[in-house]
Amino acid sequence: MASSSPKDQIPVFFEDTSVAFASKSDAKLRKTYWLFSLMNQARVVNLGTFFIKLALKLNLPVKNLIRATIFEQFCGGETINDCDPTIDMLGRSGIGTILDYSVEGEDKESSFDETTAEILRTIEKAAASRTIPFSVFKVTGLASSEILEKVQRHDSLSENEKEAFERVRQRVEKLCAFAYEKNVRIFIDAEESWLQGIIDTLAYQMMEKFNREKAIVYNTYQLYRHDTLDGLKTAYLVARQQGYYLGGKLVRGAYMEKEQLRARENEYFNPIHVSKEATDDDYNLAIDFCLDHLEYISICLGTHNEYSSQYCAAKMLKLGIKKDDERIWFAQLLGMSDNISFNLAKAGYNVAKYVPYGPIDAVLPYLIRRAAENTSIAGQSSREFLLVKSELKRRGISSL
Repeated sequence: MASSSPKDQIPVFFEDTSVAFASKSDAKLRKTYWLFSLMNQARVVNLGTFFIKLALKLNLPVKNLIRATIFEQFCGGETINDCDPTIDMLGRSGIGTILDYSVEGEDKESSFDETTAEILRTIEKAAASRTIPFSVFKVTGLASSEILEKVQRHDSLSENEKEAFERVRQRVEKLCAFAYEKNVRIFIDAEESWLQGIIDTLAYQMMEKFNREKAIVYNTYQLYRHDTLDGLKTAYLVARQQGYYLGGKLVRGAYMEKEQLRARENEYFNPIHVSKEATDDDYNLAIDFCLDHLEYISICLGTHNEYSSQYCAAKMLKLGIKKDDERIWFAQLLGMSDNISFNLAKAGYNVAKYVPYGPIDAVLPYLIRRAAENTSIAGQSSREFLLVKSELKRRGISSL
């Protein structure tokens, strides 16, 4: 990690709640306070998740409750057009939107084609908007995880499986080609290690094809894996040798428990760093590497970590890189870390929010992860809760 503190070098004050919550009315702020106060309590989250799943399974009328609480906090709507008010709200504060079609759990060819068509619509909307800088997709939204895993393991495939995987490749290329045609940058999201190898391969094939003039296609680098930093550096060298630009979204990672469990069950070496400090170090070293090679790398920091955000801003200042350099973006999830997003945007940096959307039933896995994540990430829910509480106090408003 860097020896000097970025807070000594850059005037981005993440504690300024008047900026972070300027877009929220008093009533919405109270509601946010109430929601995060519940999410602070792991038992409440676990019970709530159980009963929501049960109620939906029994077709009980709980969708309106979900819509008015956790869905409203973390999602833009059920359709692309439903997201327009959120896009406009963020845009007024100088924050871009990344429309994230968050339907999960489908595993048939027709659903893969429907997801492809929906992502094409997000690219079309981004091309027509000045406030939608990126599109995004997950390869598992376009493909069977079983097929991807078999390809990664180099298992022999049946003719039907070969045809299915070729359709996967065609869907990925269709999205990247359309993004290139429309001049819209597109993220390929990261997934579990037993799928990530083939996803990397597809991403680099697309980069070689469409990143000749600049970074259009971005792969995602999970720095909680101990091999990712070296992988990033190797990817850069290959890109230079092959004559294309590297696009990278830097994240810490989202599958820690699954990775640890699978490694233990299958008796192989856990790919995840043994400590959070090691992850943080690699994340900041990745920032260093990318900024030092910015001529051929474009990055987006997908992070809720204040230190890393400050660290990148400080490094940009040190290197004389403009705050609004189009090759450097920061991104956070809708409904979280507004203190980072809104204060960075006000200071002049490029910032975007991931705005998930989709039918409530279909995005429920995403929402459940957000709730569980907020209770399991050290201090995340408490951090959000305390920031909202601080703003209520600043406004002279009771939290009751």
